[in-house]
Amino acid sequence: MLASEINKFEMALAYHAAPTLMGIKCGSLLSLSCEEFDLSGLAEFLGGQLAERGLRIRLIPVNEKRRLVYIYSVEMLKQRLRCRAVRKFLSGYGYGEKLTVEQCLDRLSERLSEDEFPHEIGIFLDYPLEDVKGFIDNCGQRCKLCGVWKVYGNVERARRVFAQYHRCRAELCAQLEQGKKLAACVA
Repeated sequence: MLASEINKFEMALAYHAAPTLMGIKCGSLLSLSCEEFDLSGLAEFLGGQLAERGLRIRLIPVNEKRRLVYIYSVEMLKQRLRCRAVRKFLSGYGYGEKLTVEQCLDRLSERLSEDEFPHEIGIFLDYPLEDVKGFIDNCGQRCKLCGVWKVYGNVERARRVFAQYHRCRAELCAQLEQGKKLAACVA
């Protein structure tokens, strides 16, 4: 594995997953090419370093050429999935109320391989439950604000979160551009 490939992968993670890497969001998702990256090798290499900080990387096949890279904080996702309202909501999509985090991620992976897109994925990306429900109920239409996600509930809270995510991304990418390694920068 070349240093340039590691750097490019770290920059992609920083750009798309900075809030998760910096400890303010339970999970982030990006889609990467298997032709451009040795995703298994990179996930194993960097995943070992990030595991020390409670982060995991999970590769989810999309097709032969692409993988979804889901990076998540084990504790933050566990806490998110403990919420009674979230569990009740997810149970409507086949997530048993007693499933572990890994079992929920297995179910999400199954749902991603089905014909209909699993919009409950917003829960795993730390979007507010009211916005995930609003997106589903409105078929992605009639939102109050469109940013990192489509907002159907509290617009001011969402604006603050969007700004926080933007600052986080800018800070983490700047650190990497200065030559720091990703594992040394994460929370």
